[in-house]
Amino acid sequence: MWVLLLLLLLNLLSISLLGSFRISLPAIRTRVSGTADEEPVDPKKYLEERCKPQCVKPLYEYERCVKRVESDDTGHKHCTGQYFDYLSCIDKCVAPKLFEKLK
Repeated sequence: MWVLLLLLLLNLLSISLLGSFRISLPAIRTRVSGTADEEPVDPKKYLEERCKPQCVKPLYEYERCVKRVESDDTGHKHCTGQYFDYLSCIDKCVAPKLFEKLK
């Protein structure tokens, strides 16, 4: 925190470091919200819910696997691959929309 403030102060005072080297800080964009006490909202949760209908096929495959595995008494069978396929489908849908909001 102090380092950032020092760098900002040096940049504002136009003090050169190491000859022609000058520190340039990126512009910080802030979003004005209704009140200061408001909790920030994570858009990822909202986007994940909107993308779930597009991933019905991997979800169906996962649910079929769960039904097959329920009858396994040994505990060796699992549906990890199908579960990750479902999550991957959601992530592929969410990623472009999420990073568009972050820019």
